[in-house]
Amino acid sequence: MISFAIVARRSARHLSLVALLCTAAPLALRAQGEPVDAAAVSKIRDEAFNRSQVMTLMSYLTDVHGPRLTGSPVTRRAADYTISQLKGWGLNNPHLEMFPFGRGWTNDKFYAQVTAPVAFSVIGYPQAWTPGTKGVLKGDIVYVKIENEADFAQYKGKLAGKVVMFAPMRAVDPHYEVLAKRRSDDDLAKLAAAPMPTPTAVAPRQSGPRTAADSTAQAQLQRQQAVAVRRQSFIADEQVGAILEPGRGDDGTVFTPNGASRDPLHPATTPVVTVAIEHYGRILRVLEKNIPVSIELEIKNTFYDADLNSFNIIAEIPGTDPMLKNEVVMLGAHFDSWHAGTGATDNAAGSAVMMEAVRILQATGLKPKRTIRIALWTGEEQGIIGSRAFVKDHFGTKDSLKADASKFSAYFNLDNGTGAIRGVFEQGNAAAAPIFTAWMKPFEDKGVKTVTLSNTGGTDHLSFDAVGLPGFQFIQDEIEYGTRTHHSNMDTYERVQADDMKLNSAVIASFVLHAANRPGLFPRKPVVATPRG
Repeated sequence: MISFAIVARRSARHLSLVALLCTAAPLALRAQGEPVDAAAVSKIRDEAFNRSQVMTLMSYLTDVHGPRLTGSPVTRRAADYTISQLKGWGLNNPHLEMFPFGRGWTNDKFYAQVTAPVAFSVIGYPQAWTPGTKGVLKGDIVYVKIENEADFAQYKGKLAGKVVMFAPMRAVDPHYEVLAKRRSDDDLAKLAAAPMPTPTAVAPRQSGPRTAADSTAQAQLQRQQAVAVRRQSFIADEQVGAILEPGRGDDGTVFTPNGASRDPLHPATTPVVTVAIEHYGRILRVLEKNIPVSIELEIKNTFYDADLNSFNIIAEIPGTDPMLKNEVVMLGAHFDSWHAGTGATDNAAGSAVMMEAVRILQATGLKPKRTIRIALWTGEEQGIIGSRAFVKDHFGTKDSLKADASKFSAYFNLDNGTGAIRGVFEQGNAAAAPIFTAWMKPFEDKGVKTVTLSNTGGTDHLSFDAVGLPGFQFIQDEIEYGTRTHHSNMDTYERVQADDMKLNSAVIASFVLHAANRPGLFPRKPVVATPRG
């Protein structure tokens, strides 16, 4: 337990150094007047590092329940497990809050085997919301080159029942760069020195870099989409049996995209399979030698149309201060995932950390003055739908905030993989710097030390930020997020780093407790007037 400290480090906001000796119980650190309860942090660290349950939670969410595609019954079963855990820890009123989403979908069976000229099993995954085959599809694979409108005519009447490949092969280069890394001191220093983002700036997602080959593959797929709308109707008219598409990634890693609309009024009519690039290349090179390639393919998918809603998982630790208990601090992560892996780093890791954070607070007996609310979202992968719906229902819109918005303090989000927290994105909120600096001080020995004015995007804190409520995402080590696990078949339990998960749980438990107990609500960004045309 820390008895005193010289606090408040240098920052881009030219903070002055302050040293205060705190003798009251519980002992507290102060940076620019922001209190830090050292005794509470000590209890949190002890519980998080010595009696952690976070990896057990991870295994249940990933190994037992598996991929949590929004709208699927698998996701609902995982939610039932989560609610039972929250209830067992004594949280108040764990429940589901529904929002409109669309049809659910699961892949129940997939089998693909090239049968000639030489048999081999094909690594691949059906794209979400695409249909299955009608039993086992046996036939030839056809490479179709459609680059402009004139190309459609030469294939008319020739593709019925065929398995079709449209995309050309791309280069698969060696990995000259490491796939996993932690943020260096230089990386963190650049973040700390970042200028104030412009109010209209679109924040990049901090999900780690892709390899150069992956970036090339993504650009190639985007170019192919130029004729995609016309091609979709052509495929349906020609009654194509199935489509094989090359996956982004290599070494057997397959990044699976969304394949079709979840709107039951606009269903897809053709099965689409994303194939490992090495297997896609082998098939294509044989076809280019005018040697026929035959395949057996069976896909069983199920659509769920009875209930077109999805849900967010909500529970609370009630505040204990009669004057402050109606004010709310939130923590959350998205619960849903894609379907080729088990959604481990994206984002069972964030969900398990948030669950562990509230468990820690309950286990330590620490009493927040304000109410702490955990929210685990679905629909994030389809456009942060769940958190947007929650914010609108509870707090209103940017132009029409509800009364409860005045009682909201801050929201803390985790959604950049398994990597250790190294700091916080301020999201352009300069007033957050001295607060976060103080709250990070007890974890500086673990490398948690950086605040940056920068925005970061692509996840659920944006739903809060968009209406003017303080919403924050943590800076994390990148590990393998952008290069191996994000939306891929390799996003499994094995990629999750236990020590990082324990640290993240401790940091977030401490942050939300301090937000709940600080003298006032978390400061908000100044309102920027919208220019009138």
